[in-house]
Amino acid sequence: MNDIHKIFLLEAIRMAEENVPSGKGGPFAAIVVRDGKVIGYGVNSVIAKNDPTAHAEIEAIRDACRNISSFQLTGCILYTSCEPCPMCFGAIYWARPKAVYFAASRSDAADAGFDDSFIYSEIDILPGQRKIPAFHILEKEGAKPFERWKEHPGKNLY
Repeated sequence: MNDIHKIFLLEAIRMAEENVPSGKGGPFAAIVVRDGKVIGYGVNSVIAKNDPTAHAEIEAIRDACRNISSFQLTGCILYTSCEPCPMCFGAIYWARPKAVYFAASRSDAADAGFDDSFIYSEIDILPGQRKIPAFHILEKEGAKPFERWKEHPGKNLY
């Protein structure tokens, strides 16, 4: 592995360790890098922000996107102290970096009390049969914004 990847990943690990006594949230941190320069940082801030989406990867993506005035991280690399959870995995794909490097695995996280296996198993279950059931109603009305989007000449695809 390239030494530069190790350097940035070790920095994310250091930040994750420092986040433990901070009380902000869990032992997670992430960094977004473009052209060898850090453009975004994030640590897990779920507790400090009372925000279940304030995971390190999401925070780093938000910071990087603000800093480069873009909703895409094309050409960027995300370094994260742990394998991303399902929510962060989705956010990473929406942000479209060119690569992700992580240190700890999801089983390491589960062993420390951060077990996302129930979410992975819920994804393949029909919406109405999940532990938190979802109900598909008002289909016709729900399609109207998408119809309008398809017709809108000034839409910005992402």
